[in-house]
Amino acid sequence: MNVSSRVALAGGIAVSSVVLLSGTAFAHVGVQPQGEAAKGGYATVNFKVPNERDNASTVKLEVTLPADAPMASVMPQPVPGWTVVVDKAKLPKPLEVHGKKITEAPSKITWTAAGAKIGPGQFQQFPVSLGRLPENTDRLVFKALQTYDNKEIVRWIEEPKDGAPEPQTPAPVLKLSAAKDDHHGGGATTATADDKGHGAEEKAAAADSSDTTARVLGVVGILVGAAGVAFGVLAGRRRSA
Repeated sequence: MNVSSRVALAGGIAVSSVVLLSGTAFAHVGVQPQGEAAKGGYATVNFKVPNERDNASTVKLEVTLPADAPMASVMPQPVPGWTVVVDKAKLPKPLEVHGKKITEAPSKITWTAAGAKIGPGQFQQFPVSLGRLPENTDRLVFKALQTYDNKEIVRWIEEPKDGAPEPQTPAPVLKLSAAKDDHHGGGATTATADDKGHGAEEKAAAADSSDTTARVLGVVGILVGAAGVAFGVLAGRRRSA
C-alpha cells in the first residue's frame, strides 16, 4: 500500500470514528446556569434535552434532585406543550430557611409532553429556578431519565469522575461558583456590575469630551488674544505715522 493510500485510509477511519462517537460525546442531557450559579444563592438553570434518535421523539424527562444537597425552592418555568410536576420527599434533617424549619423538599421534577415532542434533530430546554444552593460543594449532580415515544428509556445517571473518561451516559452536572455576599445568585449582580461599568465608561467619555472642549476653547482664546495684540500694535504704528 503506497503512502497516499495509507493517508486516505487513516483519514477515513478518523472521520468514521468522529461520526460514530459524536452522538455519545455530545448528544446527552445537560444542565447550564443562566448567568451564574453561586454557592449559597439562587440560580436559574436550563436542562437541555437533545433528541439522539432518528426514528423516535422524546416525550418525557425526569430529573432527580440531589438528596445530599436538598433545596427548599424549586420552581420550573412553564414550557408550552409540556406539563410539569415537582415531587417532594421527607428530609432526614430539617432545613433552616429564613428562620423557618423545612421538613420536606423537592426531590424530582417530571416534564411530560402534552401536545409537544422533541423530534429527531431537535432539542428542548427546561428552565428551573433553584435555591438555596449548597455552600459545601463545587457541583451538583442531577440524574435524569429520557423517555421516547417508542417506550425506550435512556438513563443519564452515571456520575462523571475527575480525571476519568466521560461515561457512556453521564448525568447532568451543575458547576457552582464562589459564594456571593448577597446570596441572590449571579444574574442580578452581573447586570449591576455591567451597568456600573457602562456608567463609568459614559462618565469617562463625558470627561474626555469636556477636556477636549476646554482645550479647543483655550486655543481659540489664545489665538483671539494674539490677534488683538497684533491689531493694537498695528493701530499704534499707524497713529505714529
